[in-house]
Amino acid sequence: MTAAGSPGATASAPAPGPDKPTIRYTEYGIPHITASNWEGLGTGYGYAAAKDNICSLADTYLMVDAQRSRYLGPDGRASPGEQQNTTTNLNSDLYFQRINDDHVVERLIDQPAPNGPEPEVKEGIRGYVQGYNRYLAETGVNNITDPACRGAAWVRPITELDVYRHAHAEIIMGSADALLDGEVNAVPPGASAAAPPASSPARTAQKIRDAMAASRQQSMGSNALAVGSQGVSGGAGSMLLANPHFPWQGKNRMWQSQLTIPGKVNVSGGSLLGFPAVNIGHNDNVAWSHTIATVAPFGLFDVQVDPLHPTNYLVDGSWQPMTSQQVAVDVLNKDGSIGKVTRTLWSTRYGPITSSVQGIALPWVVSAHAVRDVNMDNLRALNTWFHLDQATDVHDVVNTLETTEGVPFFNTIASDRKGNALYADIQATPNITDEHARSCLTATGQLLFNQALRLPNVPPVSIFDGKRSECDWPNDPNAVAPGLLDPHKQPRLIRTDFTGNANDSAWLANPEQPLSFPRVMGDTAQPRSLRTQELILTAQNRINGTDGLPGRGFTPENMRQLLFADNSRAADLALTATVSMCQSQPFGLILVDGTLVNVSEACPILAAWKDHNYSADSRGSVLFENYWANLLAGQANEKLPWRVPFDPKDPVHTPNSLDSGSSAVRDAFGRAVLAMRKAGVPLNAPLSDVQKITRGGEQIPIHGGISELGVLNVVTPGQVDGKLDITFGSSFIQQVMFPADGPPQASSVLTYSQSANPNSPHYSDQTKLFSSGQWVTERYTEDQIASSPVLETKVLD
Repeated sequence: MTAAGSPGATASAPAPGPDKPTIRYTEYGIPHITASNWEGLGTGYGYAAAKDNICSLADTYLMVDAQRSRYLGPDGRASPGEQQNTTTNLNSDLYFQRINDDHVVERLIDQPAPNGPEPEVKEGIRGYVQGYNRYLAETGVNNITDPACRGAAWVRPITELDVYRHAHAEIIMGSADALLDGEVNAVPPGASAAAPPASSPARTAQKIRDAMAASRQQSMGSNALAVGSQGVSGGAGSMLLANPHFPWQGKNRMWQSQLTIPGKVNVSGGSLLGFPAVNIGHNDNVAWSHTIATVAPFGLFDVQVDPLHPTNYLVDGSWQPMTSQQVAVDVLNKDGSIGKVTRTLWSTRYGPITSSVQGIALPWVVSAHAVRDVNMDNLRALNTWFHLDQATDVHDVVNTLETTEGVPFFNTIASDRKGNALYADIQATPNITDEHARSCLTATGQLLFNQALRLPNVPPVSIFDGKRSECDWPNDPNAVAPGLLDPHKQPRLIRTDFTGNANDSAWLANPEQPLSFPRVMGDTAQPRSLRTQELILTAQNRINGTDGLPGRGFTPENMRQLLFADNSRAADLALTATVSMCQSQPFGLILVDGTLVNVSEACPILAAWKDHNYSADSRGSVLFENYWANLLAGQANEKLPWRVPFDPKDPVHTPNSLDSGSSAVRDAFGRAVLAMRKAGVPLNAPLSDVQKITRGGEQIPIHGGISELGVLNVVTPGQVDGKLDITFGSSFIQQVMFPADGPPQASSVLTYSQSANPNSPHYSDQTKLFSSGQWVTERYTEDQIASSPVLETKVLD
């Protein structure tokens, strides 16, 4: 369990921890927090996190306490899930107030481990609260330097319950965006306007899958690559590349730290704000990361209702009453007074009634739809990361994942000092075996679950027959909690060359050893995303020495270089055909919606874009991105006009050969040229002219591209509070190497920097570093930390 004192740490016994929590700051404001016990470690973490991001944290506690409408008004926007501003403050408050009224989190805290927090976790959270409140007391609300919350009435000291509620909100966020609005707005027939006419099963399934696919494109993602001893140059040790694509704003920002209790734990990496543990990082012997998985963390149950009493539903031939619950929240009225909104919410034995999923209506007429969320009773994730921070090898990682089943909707990719590379999709998964699915899915559920409509990367959502109690998720004796899938049935792979994931299912964690698993965890033998192809090819070509770089195998330098090469797999596959199409147009003209568009200027621009990358100075990349987005609009990759279709025997290289004679290709290109001209963007504009953010009045160009381009370094521009910014993309990036001897060697960059406070010196310093393609060389050992030329020490007396 201990990390310090391991082969990579030091030959001598570790020095005792300081009597008082100590925070040592090195370059870019990275804190190295040391204490003698878990409570002290939490105190240092809470103080340092509040110092950098007090407003973001206070805003999150306001959300989970269901008081956004009370202070910010009911019509403001909230971000309870993976995405940004997906619902109103009122709906968010009603959702969390119901959870709070039901004492969901309190019941979980009181359970013994593994379902409740372990004693050391409780100590850490107790300390975190002390540290956060100490910073707030020392500073004072009116003296906070961040204008986002300076003097705000909603900034207050926190309790341990606030922190647990926040952790729970992060654990259930994989369901919140899809279900929250439907749960707080579901009303029986007759209590609202007429319901929309029911769709056919196929049409309903298609709508849900399209909405889920669109949501996946607009939310978090990640790449992670673990390289074993056979893939490392020189054949010693292992390496890991962590590249989560998380939001650049709000509660899902990441924050970097090193946490040390000598003799117990020594871990460095990034964590979601407010989690007093490292979620993605490394210790002396193991490095790990997470990627968004293809498991749907929720399922629906179609319950037949009594037409005369629609709050009664049929189970096993008997009518049962739904449970009604009055939920009330305070709201700020336009005149400044405080009012109250009360809503009646409904539940069944399976869970709450919802009137929609991902914005697609599920009318409450002949039947209603109930939700079961596999993570609603999950605080186990706190124990998961507590143990991952202390893991000794990848087998220890697997054991942690199996014995906690706390990972909420993530894959885990890890490497260890012994030269192993791990992929594991072991998480909190609904216990839906293939046999159970065949027996209990409704007609709509069969189409949805089995992906008859074939959209890549979309979780298989289930809709079960709620009339039969046997269709509820059964309990498995090998699972940690009721309704969970046996962790031993969940996929994992340990190799010495590489494993990786880019948000597709587990099937091709390594194409040399395809994995099989229950359908609930994702698809097999289906097209992979272009980003998955790019990740696999990057690993294979580097290990084989066929990527044009010197030598064979990964080194820290070429691993960093390959990520920031920003190569587009889409351009590799389609640029030549696109240029051919452009050059073949009569008189250089394309007719687009009745308008003749002259594309002759565009042809040489794309022809000259030979490196296919999304670096800041690349010309042609902006034009290609606009064209590719038009081509993809409303369809999945396998629906594109490829001459060579997908072949499950060659999934990394198929489909390929874009049909240059296709009208879809021609029309998409013409629309892209027309749109750029209307927007006043030159067709040969460098990426830095259009993809940039403003920090402190300075415009910072950002390299990288959208996921659909097959670029590993994902960057997704969008509007944030009416201004152009980056909404999602590479966030806490870390590259770790375990050499044959000595401490781990790591580099990192936190793309949006440590602090969201525009008055902080660490508001944009790493953003500028990321812009220029540079990394921070990690200071991990005592000697490395002590030698920092900017070292500052804060002792919490």
